[in-house]
Amino acid sequence: MAHEHKLEIFRGLLKFKSNTQKIWGVLIFLTIVTIVEVALGIFKPEALMGKVLGMKMLNWIFIILTIVKAYYITWDFMHMRDETKGLRRAVVWTAIFLILYLIFILLQEGGYVFNVYDEGYIKRDF
Repeated sequence: MAHEHKLEIFRGLLKFKSNTQKIWGVLIFLTIVTIVEVALGIFKPEALMGKVLGMKMLNWIFIILTIVKAYYITWDFMHMRDETKGLRRAVVWTAIFLILYLIFILLQEGGYVFNVYDEGYIKRDF
């Protein structure tokens, strides 16, 4: 059973005439987001080095942009937009939850390892 894929992105703000044009449009969007990430990684603006919730603002921006790219790749290239609402939510929310959980675990363990190297042996009282 073949059906037409939606040829718009950004909730209908940009509409394309063919699938090829849409693929190029999505590629351009993902390229722009990646260029922003790379530029921020190279220049590391001082304004973004302040701490927010225990981590530099620049790191939060990287995490958010990475999640945006992963979501958009899933949404367009894996054709999640053409699936039912329940399946979309099950796939996307599960992935987002697991990514956030992984980030939490990495930050907790990374902070502990940093303190061990920085201050020597540390005993945590859980």
